[in-house]
Amino acid sequence: MTDRPFLRTFVSPAALCALAFVAALAAVMQYSVRAYVPGSLEPGGLTLANFAALLKPLYGRVFLDTVWICFLTAFWTLIVGYPLAYALVHARNVALKSAILVISVTPLFLGEVVRTYSWIVVLGNNGFVNSMLLKAGVIAQPMQLMFTRFGVVIALVHVTLPVMVIMLAAALAHIDPDYERAAESLGAGPIRAFLTVTLPLSLPGIIAGVTTSFAWTFSAFATPQLIGGGQVNMVSNLVYQLGFASFNFPFAASLSVAGLVLTFAVLALLRAAARPLERIGPN
Repeated sequence: MTDRPFLRTFVSPAALCALAFVAALAAVMQYSVRAYVPGSLEPGGLTLANFAALLKPLYGRVFLDTVWICFLTAFWTLIVGYPLAYALVHARNVALKSAILVISVTPLFLGEVVRTYSWIVVLGNNGFVNSMLLKAGVIAQPMQLMFTRFGVVIALVHVTLPVMVIMLAAALAHIDPDYERAAESLGAGPIRAFLTVTLPLSLPGIIAGVTTSFAWTFSAFATPQLIGGGQVNMVSNLVYQLGFASFNFPFAASLSVAGLVLTFAVLALLRAAARPLERIGPN
């Protein structure tokens, strides 16, 4: 401790945050095994009926929809984010690099509600997208983009894009440019060099970005609540409805615990499936 005089100062806030997190998680878990008493905010005795009720098709469908939306968001975030990260790393013009960086990370500096309302303006029946398509004569009447899974995924991609770009840029920056030059000197064109050298070597960044985007999306609330408008439900929205609309806090807590377990399970499966691919990346 004498060699590190500031260690206690730095560790103490992290330890307090960890204790608060553990206490909150313990409170949720103890609520999840308590009985719901209609008309009362106080829970009843111990029971496992809340977890048994999760087996109903209604709740199973919400969990499946949540996982599917998370996968779609992670996939399209990767498709949009990879070109941005590649351009950010390989651009030689400083102004262009700065512009790409600012565009990519700007969503991090906007509140979730602000971002979501901005997408309502863009995706609404009288929004930017429909107005432009109507004026161009591409469509005869407004498309239904709000209150659809498509609209929710678009807004969620905007939320997770900065993290994906940062992780991919870090992975791409660690790839030695001489590898691509060596491939081109052996007769490979730019596309083949990218597919056989750059893309495989960036797999660790792809895996990290996809798993982070998936986990981040699983807990999304404001975006599916406002863009989905009750037509697209995710686990977080169902927890809100049960907890603050029906005041069924025990069942809402059991949904939260089940969602946390499901998130860990899916991430563990992704990790196990991606472990062989990580060996391809640079050491």
